[in-house]
Amino acid sequence: MLNERNKKNIRIIQGRVISDKMDKTKVIRVEMTKMHPVFKKAVKNSRHFKIHDEKNEAKEGDLVSAMETRPLSRDKRHRLYKILERST
Repeated sequence: MLNERNKKNIRIIQGRVISDKMDKTKVIRVEMTKMHPVFKKAVKNSRHFKIHDEKNEAKEGDLVSAMETRPLSRDKRHRLYKILERST
C-alpha cells in the first residue's frame, strides 16, 4: 500500500518493522506487487524506509503505518502513524 493518501494529501505507507535497534528510529519493509511488462506475471518488490518513532512503541515484527512528513534527518522522511498489528 505505497500510495494510499488521506484527506490532507499525505502519503501513508504500510510495512513490517525489521529493525528497532536505533533510538526513536525504526526500519520498515514495504512490499509491493507489480505486473511484469513482458511476462505479465506478478513480481514482488520491497523497499526499506526509516521512520521516526518518538515513544519507541513499535517492536520488531509489528505491522505499522507511517505517514510522510518533512525531512527529520538525512534518511528519515516518515513518522509512525499507527501500529496495526503487534508481533507475538
